[in-house]
Amino acid sequence: MNPPVMIALIAIAHAVFAWSAIRRWQLMQIGTSDNRFDKLEDRLLAVWNYAFKQQKMDYYQPAGWAHKLIFVGFLTLTLRTLVLWGRGIYPSWNLFILGPSQPIGKVYEFAKDLVAILTVTGVSVFFYFRVFRPQKRMTLNKEAILILGIIFTMMITDMMYDGASMALAARQGEFCAPDAMIATVAQCQKIATITAPYPMGTEAHASFSFFPSPAGSAFAAAFKSFGPGALVALAQIGFWTHSSLVLIFLNLLPHSKHFHVITAIPNVFFKEMEPPGRLKPLAENTEKLMEKLEAVSGMEDPLAGGIGLARIDQFSWKAILDFYTCTECGRCSDNCPAHRTGKILSPKHLTLALRDHLYDNEPMWTAKEMRWGGKDPVLSELGIEGEKSPERVMEEIEGSHTAPAFTITDLVPNIIHPDILWACTTCRACEEQCPVMISYVDKIVDMRRSLVMIKGEFPHELAKPFQAMEVNGNPWNLSRMDRSAWSDGLDIPMMSDKPNAEVLYWVGCAASYDDRAKKIARSTAKLLKAAGVDFAILGQEETCTGDPARRAGNEVLFAMLADTNAAVLNQYKEAGGAKTVITACPHCFNTIKNEYPDFGAKLEVVHHTDFLMGLLAMGKLKPTKPVTGKVVYHDSCYLGRYNGVYESPREILRAIPGVELVEPEYWNKQRGLCCGAGGAQMWMEEQNTTRVNVKRTLQLVDSGAKTIASGCPFCMTMLTDGLKSQSLEETIQQLDVAEILERSCVVEEAVAPTPVSPLPEEEAAAAEE
Repeated sequence: MNPPVMIALIAIAHAVFAWSAIRRWQLMQIGTSDNRFDKLEDRLLAVWNYAFKQQKMDYYQPAGWAHKLIFVGFLTLTLRTLVLWGRGIYPSWNLFILGPSQPIGKVYEFAKDLVAILTVTGVSVFFYFRVFRPQKRMTLNKEAILILGIIFTMMITDMMYDGASMALAARQGEFCAPDAMIATVAQCQKIATITAPYPMGTEAHASFSFFPSPAGSAFAAAFKSFGPGALVALAQIGFWTHSSLVLIFLNLLPHSKHFHVITAIPNVFFKEMEPPGRLKPLAENTEKLMEKLEAVSGMEDPLAGGIGLARIDQFSWKAILDFYTCTECGRCSDNCPAHRTGKILSPKHLTLALRDHLYDNEPMWTAKEMRWGGKDPVLSELGIEGEKSPERVMEEIEGSHTAPAFTITDLVPNIIHPDILWACTTCRACEEQCPVMISYVDKIVDMRRSLVMIKGEFPHELAKPFQAMEVNGNPWNLSRMDRSAWSDGLDIPMMSDKPNAEVLYWVGCAASYDDRAKKIARSTAKLLKAAGVDFAILGQEETCTGDPARRAGNEVLFAMLADTNAAVLNQYKEAGGAKTVITACPHCFNTIKNEYPDFGAKLEVVHHTDFLMGLLAMGKLKPTKPVTGKVVYHDSCYLGRYNGVYESPREILRAIPGVELVEPEYWNKQRGLCCGAGGAQMWMEEQNTTRVNVKRTLQLVDSGAKTIASGCPFCMTMLTDGLKSQSLEETIQQLDVAEILERSCVVEEAVAPTPVSPLPEEEAAAAEE
């Protein structure tokens, strides 16, 4: 076509892109180290599932399919772009195997055209949702329309180029016949260049042909009456427009939200491979954590000590890659319980605020002295020499008599309002929805850690629970002596009396002290006894797992509690007992299973619904008594999204005669809305009058069920309060799965039984009888 122009275009565009990419790479280097090269097989599988198959796009339809079509379009048309760039230099270039007369070339041509048509369809869907039916969750701006326009134009101009080329190839003999030339000599020269990819004898379709080129032949048919000049112009416009737009699009990526086109695959590859329920400890053990805190407290600027996240350079390089990769789709905020109830938190805007702050200070961070700590004329004047880390450079600048050339901004409250952090329930709905595997909870908790442990700033409601957990081992500050009072009359042995008991029933604080939650513990214990399970409890040896403290940012308190519990658990494990730990609290379940291994306690931990389902499967429990009524199950975040337990509670309910299991529309399983208690919210007041627990309760009530089942004592409290707020506590019951199962099984009554009320529909049926 025009080799000098094509070479210059490719060279300049790639040079500009390289300049932008290097800047982004350098900016990412300010992040702290984070090893993400382990478990390569699992990482590659994640790339296949989430980057190529795009499994999480299925949550939103038809947008999910539209995105997949565009993605496949880009993958397929990458080869096409290489072919066109090559033809700009060598007109007959077909990438060796993709010529119109070659078998592979025909198959590719067919696939390319189909994909291009589907890509146009996908773009049209997004255009509809951007212009005619705007989605609140999305960032609506001109950039998105521009990008959609570029993609659409790239597809159409490629088809146009093919159509004009085919028409010219089919009529070349007519236009340029030596004895009756219709076209000019110059036009014939251009026609020869354009049709060079079609060797002599190649069949060119001047009319529609489904194979091998449905789109190209359709355009060729539309152009069949055009003269040589028009066809040459159409072919050249299509060729150069497509070839140029690809390069323009490439250079827009690093400066727009569409940077995810480049960063999404590596971001998925480098995703966190540890269990979702594990927060990374701040030190190897509690002793080193205390030493680190002591050292930081003696610093002139404690926020620079790396306890939690206080400044943008304390994020890891992977966190910065997260910022780059945000697509601004808003799925995270659309499913966030805090955002949906009007709180200031929006996971999307949290990420964008951090990204924009990073970009706004790019010149400072990418300066040579900040990247490598090398010599610099400005720093040399301040007496700073040699290679130093950014932190060391800042220390010396701040210690000099000359005003600093730049300052590092504290994130809270300058960039992130504290209420944004304290509104989070740590439910992971945002992470479940994110199609590019961005993490949010770890960042929020790390910023809380800095506020709590360095600045001593946290909601005043947390002061008493913190003190209570430290003094009495439970957030309510109730006596340790009463921890096993719930079991009175059940004749349950203590681990201290039976250290070789195979199963340790970890009761948790809520079921030990809350009057309503005690019934969960009693029902669970009765079922275990009825099934002949060899189990025992810890009683006063059990203390709070520390989950509320850790999620609230008080890592020191959590570490103290974890050390205490780990020592007790290991003691009985070494004695031959506690082979399995079961608990009815998903928060205890998650902490012991996923976080206590960092403190030396590695045990088999099972949620009580999983364990009870196993007993049902083995025939050790037999639900025979009908429990009539519609039941809707509420998924606990720390059981479902954190640990993937969705089916066992439902299978138990399905196994109970008379139970009709129903689901709330949309808001179930992975998409289930949080009850509002997680992340230490149980002990904090909500930031506005629209309460998360009420919204969740109404979703469950809308299912038409007369009983709400749950598998978490904290969820039970929140949902019960939600029913009371709507004056529904007399008509709709809230029961744990174990309570409903106990009602159906033939279980021996204990000396001092705690009765479980019948389901409302069953009670009504009995009255009719």
